Amino acid sequence: MKANILNIGAKSNWVPGYREDPYLAYNFIVEIDGISVAGFSDVSGLSIETQVERKNFGGENHKEFVFLGQTKYSDLTLKNGVTNDEFLWNWYQNVINGVVKRRNGSICLLDHSGTPKVWWNFIEACPIKWEGPAFSASSSAVAVESLVLTHNGLYRYR
Repeated sequence: MKANILNIGAKSNWVPGYREDPYLAYNFIVEIDGISVAGFSDVSGLSIETQVERKNFGGENHKEFVFLGQTKYSDLTLKNGVTNDEFLWNWYQNVINGVVKRRNGSICLLDHSGTPKVWWNFIEACPIKWEGPAFSASSSAVAVESLVLTHNGLYRYR
């Protein structure tokens, strides 16, 4: 009897011998409400995790049952060089003052020619932490600030 193998998600346009190179992690842009608000040097926190609960039941000693629970989205951390642009600073200051405006945004990965190829849209984001640059008279590094955003969802497109 022949085994039936499912080929889920197989590419219908697959060509033998063709290899697609991965995109480079340094080539990205961040937009908030459709506007590129800063030149970010680092973005982290693109993470989704579904909680699980594992149970063993009497009489079923050979098997562990796994139940899926709530799905959680990690906070996003955006790091950028300090400039005169106050968009992100003012957004967080409004939150501190009780004026909460949630915003949608995108993190877009570009190919080597600068063409958008893959993007992650986050929805209903709100800043929850700002961290200023570390200063040192013996350093010539760029002054970098970071902003942490919490959000209500992450979607990937290409």
